Formats: sequence, C-alpha cells, structure tokens
Amino acid sequence: MSILVTGGTGYIGSHTVVVLLEAGYDVIIADNLYNSKLDVLDKIETITGIRPMFYNVDVSKRSEIEPLFKMHSIEAILHFAGYKAVGESVALPLMYYRNNLLGTIELADCAVKYNVSKFIFSSSATVYGDNIVPLHEDLPLLPTTNPYGETKAISERILTDVAKANSDFNVTLLRYFNPIGAHASGLIGEIPVGTPNNLMPYLTQVAKGKRTHLSVFGDNYPTVDGTGVRDYIHVVDLAIGHMAALKGMHDGVNVYNLGTGKGSSVLELIQTFERVNSIKIPYQIVDRRQGDVAASYADVSKAYNDLNWKTEKSLEDMCRDSWFFEKNLKD
Repeated sequence: MSILVTGGTGYIGSHTVVVLLEAGYDVIIADNLYNSKLDVLDKIETITGIRPMFYNVDVSKRSEIEPLFKMHSIEAILHFAGYKAVGESVALPLMYYRNNLLGTIELADCAVKYNVSKFIFSSSATVYGDNIVPLHEDLPLLPTTNPYGETKAISERILTDVAKANSDFNVTLLRYFNPIGAHASGLIGEIPVGTPNNLMPYLTQVAKGKRTHLSVFGDNYPTVDGTGVRDYIHVVDLAIGHMAALKGMHDGVNVYNLGTGKGSSVLELIQTFERVNSIKIPYQIVDRRQGDVAASYADVSKAYNDLNWKTEKSLEDMCRDSWFFEKNLKD
C-alpha cells in the first residue's frame, strides 16, 4: 500500500516525504512543480537512500490525477498541493479558489471512488481568523482576511461533509501555524519563487546580502514589544506531526493544531537569528499590513493527548537550520 503525497516536492511536503520514507512507507508524489523544483527528488534520495515515485500532474485536474488511483493501491492521501501566497490570493482570488478547491474536490472524489479511507489535509491557523489565543480546535471559525485562508476553511468544510456522507472516508485536518527551518542536512528547505512572502526566507536573504533590509510590519501591537507574535514551528517537527496523524488516524473527522504552543514576536525571532548565527540583520519598522492579527499561537494539548506528538526543536534550531540551508543554496 502506498501513501499519495500531493505537493510532495514543496517545502513542507518534501520534509514529510523524508520522514515517511525513513519510517518505511512507500511514497508516491504528485506535484506539477508550480512552486518547487524537480531536483528536490535527488535531494530526498540523497537524504533517505530512496527515490520516491513521482508524477508531474495537476491534482486539480481529474484527467491527470485519477490514473494514479487506477495504477496504484493507495492507502492514504496527504494533501499539501495548493497556492499559498496571501497577497497573491487577494489580487487573484479566482485563481486561488479554482485551484485550491478543485484540488480538494477531485482528490476527495477519487478517494471515495477508489476506497482510500485516510485523507490528511494541510490546513492552516488562518482559518481561525482574529480569534482568542491560545487558539484551540473547538473555537468557531471566524471569517479569514484573504482568499487563501478561505480556500483552507472551505476545503475543511468540503472534506467534513464528504466524511459525513461516506462512513469509510476518514479525515484529519491539520491546522499548522508558522513553519520555518530546514532539514539538518541543508539539502531541502524553503525556496520561494520571486520575492518571499514569509518572514524567514526573506530574513535569510537579507543575511546573505541578496536584500538590503527586512521590513517589520508594525511595532504598535498589544504584544511584548509591539511586533506581531506568531507560533513558529520547525518544519521537521511539522513533518513528524503528519506521520503521527497518519499512524493515529481515527474514524470520522478529527482536527489538530500543529504548533509549539508558544508565541514569539518578530523582533524576538530576529534577535534569536542574530545570536545563534552571529550575523546582524538590518531591519526597518513599516506600517502594519492589512489583515495581520496581533498574536496567533496554538493550544497543542489535543495533538499531544490524541497523537502523542509534540515539538522537539527550539527557535534556535529553526534559525540555525534556516541559515545553514540558505548558505548552501546556489544562487
């Protein structure tokens, strides 16, 4: 039996593929390389000694994804594939709704048709909106501030409804917070296309001299130092969380936060990066971004109690591994 990993050459997907292969799972990757590169397969093979099966397909297109279900006996789906840039989703909402929702719909439909009983969905803390922290899984979901977040919330509802209608279709929704870091080998990590949308890859590019300075969006939030507070999680811990969810799959629909349970401010992250890597990061305080919340961090007790999972890596590890990966990148 095989595990189908959509978006498996992407940032989070590739680290999860490594964890699964090292645990002895047979992995099939489906990815159209929209936001990743084919040489990630070489790097996965270098790390694990195993080259996963790969198909260059668009999971939002039924004609491309269904043949995989006919060719392989698939036990579970880990669905990472999707567009993920918040700003781009505001500018191009139809592109995001079409791609992200159709990908979920077509995969769920194939899962039901071909008797795949396990579906793990890559969701996001974005679905909570501006809610009460720490964020726990029973909170009512508030409207998100962008189409990207809406595609995650709607996909959750779609999968929940499909599970209610099909007793043999079980879903785990993983709401994760702010993944940063990279594999300790320095071979795989986050490689954004164009200008980074996330804080850490922008920060490492500043450290490398590719960009002049980092912009910190707002210093007047009601937080420890006025900058936004987020729950940063090492991508390897996050990948291990997916394997824990796969092993601990329950009937019906289950929702878990994947985070550290601790918030760190933007300035705390910058200061930690400077300290562990002995490098100065020039930054400027600029206006807040529309839609940003003051603080977002997880209540992670449910994942620990149900899945026996918790993070192991520190903010220092995240900063150290991120910089090691960036230094190894060939520009």
